[in-house]
Amino acid sequence: MIMLMAATGVSACADRFHAPLVPQASDVGTLLPVFTATNRIPEPGGWFTTGRSEQMSYMNLGVSIPPTHQEGRIRNGYDHPNPQTDFTIASRTDMDGRQAFRAALARALRARPPDQREIVLYVHGYNNSFFDGVFRTAQIVHDFNVPAVPVHFSWPSATHPLGYTYDRDSVLVSRDALEQLLHDLRAAGPRRIVVIAHSLGSMLVMETLRQIEIGTPGWTRRALGGVVLISPDLDVELFRMQAVRFRDLPRPFAIITSKNDRALALSARINGATARLGNLTDPEALGDFPVMIVDVSEFSKRGVNHFTFGTSPALISLINNSDTMKDAFQTDRSGRSGLLPGTVLTVRNATQMILSPDLLLTKM
Repeated sequence: MIMLMAATGVSACADRFHAPLVPQASDVGTLLPVFTATNRIPEPGGWFTTGRSEQMSYMNLGVSIPPTHQEGRIRNGYDHPNPQTDFTIASRTDMDGRQAFRAALARALRARPPDQREIVLYVHGYNNSFFDGVFRTAQIVHDFNVPAVPVHFSWPSATHPLGYTYDRDSVLVSRDALEQLLHDLRAAGPRRIVVIAHSLGSMLVMETLRQIEIGTPGWTRRALGGVVLISPDLDVELFRMQAVRFRDLPRPFAIITSKNDRALALSARINGATARLGNLTDPEALGDFPVMIVDVSEFSKRGVNHFTFGTSPALISLINNSDTMKDAFQTDRSGRSGLLPGTVLTVRNATQMILSPDLLLTKM
């Protein structure tokens, strides 16, 4: 248990299930609305438990990002947040069903400039509470300056270091709910939808998209403007079997990996495998698919390293202040991407990009 807790970086003592509404926080920090859909069971106090519900709940949460926020870091005050230093829930607007959710989302899209009428959907990973996922969605959109409407899907994680089996079962339970949400997002009329998933959430996304593809071949390529799997806790062979059912994968399709991810190393041992998709080192295994494998190992040499893409200030700075990722997603099949020589390897359809802190010293 101690080893698993160390690998996931959580505390057994913190109350991660409750957060008060603090309306005055909207005047303190940067207020970011996060549309949220969840198939967790509501608790009497109004928030959500670890239980699985057959009904979806919808809301728009105003997340106040504190003025002292540092890129890559989330401070959570739990029951007693300080808006000056902690991510805080400043407002909540509940919606009565799918139609109300679609309508509210459509209004939010129309209120933005035409070139920013996009949606970014974040799907959390293993051992996440309702608030863990909401705050992470806000942090990603804020730190990466994403010009889109943020949406979070909160599936019923056990929110416990020993809840891995429960979480994997919850992933399978949640496929229909996520499929429904994706159709609702599409119906709201965005010009583009990008799906971002972390850890075990990647399995949920791949299972759901595979399910949609079987029923409606080609839907994901038509409906989605990109998929990003961050540190995916997913068997490599399972990913291949999922991906082969797609008529065509969405583009870009990025897989963020790190050979230094201790949580995935532990997951591989638990699952009797040598590696997971998120710590894959040989792009040959994915050569059949048009994917971009982004290796961030050089930014993850200390700690658990299970969310380096979103928690490393140096990596966030690299992505925000250069055209590196933009160039990479527009690369042709010869592997030219504008990076330093030797940092890109093309294996048939797959391209591996190895990012390094040295790129920060290079004029972009």
